[in-house]
Amino acid sequence: MLDPIAPWPTADRSPDLQITEEVRLAAIDIGTNSIHMVVVRIDPHLPAFTIIAREKDTVRLGDSDPKTGDLTPEAVERAMTTLARCQSLATSFGAQYIVAAATSAVREAPNGSEFIKRVDKELGLQIDLISGQEEARRIYLGVLSGMEFEEAPHVIIDIGGGSTELVLCDRQEARFLSSTKVGAVRLTHEFITTDPISQEELTYLRAYVRGMLERPVEQIQKGLQAGEVARLVGTSGTIETLATLHAKMTTGNPPNPIQGYCISRETLLDLTQTLASSDYSDRLKLPGMSERRAEIIVAGAVILTEAMEMLDLEEIILCERALREGMIVDWMLSHGLISDRLHFQSEVRERSVYKIARKYKVKMDYSERVAQFALSLFDQLHDKLHYWNEEERELLWAAGMLHNSGLYISHSAHHKHSYYLIRHAELLGFTETEIEVIANIARYHRKNKPKKKHENYQNLPNKHYRHLVDQLSAILRLAVACDRRQIGGVAAIDCDYYPHHKELILYLTPRISGDDCGLEKWNLEYKKDVFEEEFGVKVKVEVQGS
Repeated sequence: MLDPIAPWPTADRSPDLQITEEVRLAAIDIGTNSIHMVVVRIDPHLPAFTIIAREKDTVRLGDSDPKTGDLTPEAVERAMTTLARCQSLATSFGAQYIVAAATSAVREAPNGSEFIKRVDKELGLQIDLISGQEEARRIYLGVLSGMEFEEAPHVIIDIGGGSTELVLCDRQEARFLSSTKVGAVRLTHEFITTDPISQEELTYLRAYVRGMLERPVEQIQKGLQAGEVARLVGTSGTIETLATLHAKMTTGNPPNPIQGYCISRETLLDLTQTLASSDYSDRLKLPGMSERRAEIIVAGAVILTEAMEMLDLEEIILCERALREGMIVDWMLSHGLISDRLHFQSEVRERSVYKIARKYKVKMDYSERVAQFALSLFDQLHDKLHYWNEEERELLWAAGMLHNSGLYISHSAHHKHSYYLIRHAELLGFTETEIEVIANIARYHRKNKPKKKHENYQNLPNKHYRHLVDQLSAILRLAVACDRRQIGGVAAIDCDYYPHHKELILYLTPRISGDDCGLEKWNLEYKKDVFEEEFGVKVKVEVQGS
């Protein structure tokens, strides 16, 4: 059995971690409306997971300050209380690992990073802030783990408190991922002031939803091949509540199981009209309706029915699994526990980096050489000058591949442009913190070393990540210098480290015999200062056979 590492181990993507025995993992989804947790038992030999506990609390992080957009102190306190309870429950069920992800409410709040830091400080719980597209990808993984798609394309819709995710997918890949800022809590706050909702507000709400969903719906329709007919899958609280209402109003019993339960578009339109014509007290009397859900269900129902009409889909089938289960699948993928059915998804990081590199017309052969030089230096200096592991190695590779992407904008200060492009590139498979690290490493591959006054450097969560950027960007500088002519003049770079003398000798092997690699050697001498200062060594450069 794996030994837990205090306070909470996180999703280390290192293949060095060989999991051969049962693992218990907790996944916490910190949403705009609610905080959900599942605790699962993972059998690495199948591989499969079994849910052994669930926890949910409606904390309404989306009840933000209307003037500043900040998470309110009251909402933060509710969240802290719930997270502490989740952590305690996870412990009681023997969870060895916890993964936690925050979505739109924390992502958009100016003080969202402060909330994340407080959770880390007070609970020792690391929260990954994920982008809307990454949220959609993990929802897809969750649904895929619970349903058999066969050969048919599927559209997944997940209506949250702050956003709605739409995914066009099949059993192999997510063809299109989107996250749109229409959510049940958000729209209730912004557009509904009457109870029951007035016809004027209802008409405006519908029009707004249609306008916001227009682009993703068009992209989904374009993504369907000739003759393909998609099935619609719905997940999460709003859609589950509507299914429960329908079942209880028609049969007197809740749907059992809710997995696979189907509702027609016509039925949902009638149910939406019933909800819209009822005031809060009447909605609360409906079977299966909770107090908090009754406040926001009208906006949620409008989002669903408008989406179904725009997609021209007549029926929706429910899936119990969503983001939190997707977080578990992603963890299993990153630990090499799934290699067959979801093999394509296990390579999502690599494919995403290459996609962004192509988008910004990066010179691919050059970037691949720089990235490989960086990894070679990283590996040879491991346990000598640094102690970073596989997860950090992958971030260095991504930065090496994308370090010159800023040339897409301009050669002048292109390292700064690279930071901006990477930071806003929606790299899939990475958390927001990891993307920030990659962007910073690329930012400092040339010119000034990291400085406290730099805003992008201060965006890093804490000293740990700033130290990581300091060291990996210094390694990347040397890697860039090793291909100064961008022609592959250096075939390999080897290191000898002499700890007693604090001396590092870099041996360059020319690709062509007799090449003195003079420009690369000169550039290494020029760029080595930052590396020497960071690692406290003296660097010498020699060319093999020179």
